[in-house]
Amino acid sequence: MNHAFPFLIKVFRFAIVGLSGLVLDFAVTWLLKEKARANKYIANSCGFIVAVINNFIWNRLWTFESHRLWWPEMTKFVVFALIGLVLNNLLILLFHEKWGMKFYPAKALAIICVFVWNFGSNFFFNF
Repeated sequence: MNHAFPFLIKVFRFAIVGLSGLVLDFAVTWLLKEKARANKYIANSCGFIVAVINNFIWNRLWTFESHRLWWPEMTKFVVFALIGLVLNNLLILLFHEKWGMKFYPAKALAIICVFVWNFGSNFFFNF
């Protein structure tokens, strides 16, 4: 049996879960930024937090099929996600403020970059 196959399945599932989080992230960010007129970085952080909660639940149950205690995994997941949030905001700052990209394309590019951190940290150190 190919040893890469189970790994690729996990990457695929992580990406699917990430897409659901992406939809939530963008929806919350858009609602807060455009409708509630919140600061774009506050709105971005709130969207990111909602996505993290969604992603933890689905990754724990479906991607990594964990049966261990949930709170140590959630603690690590949140720590990794907070590092990801800092990276996400720094990348948005770079892409949007420094390089002049529009906000939402900059956010999308930042999410793609942070995906590598999120998967790697959880695959190797959490689940």
